[in-house]
Formats: sequence, structure tokens, C-alpha cells
Amino acid sequence: MSLLKWALICFVISVIAGGLGFTGIASGASALSRILFGLFLLIAIVIVVVAFAIGQAVF
Repeated sequence: MSLLKWALICFVISVIAGGLGFTGIASGASALSRILFGLFLLIAIVIVVVAFAIGQAVF
């Protein structure tokens, strides 16, 4: 859950920086939020697949 929180924080920073005209900061924060969200999504998918392979419920 922490990765998702940091991805959302970086997304908000990129939106605010983009709105204020700081395009360098906005693109950097946007790239970081994409990486963190992708990592969160990958970990979540791996956990679900492993749980189904073992035969236990994840939630």
C-alpha cells in the first residue's frame, strides 16, 4: 500500500507542478509516479497469482 501512496503523491506533485509551469519537475514526478504504480501493480499481480497457485484466498 505504501508504493501506491507514494505514486499518488508523485502524481499530485506532477499535476500541481505542471499547472504552475514547472515542466521539468512535472515530467520527473510523472515518470516516478508511473514507475511506482507499475511496481505496485506488478507486486499485487504476483501476490494474487502465487495465492491462487497455493490455493489460499488472498483477501
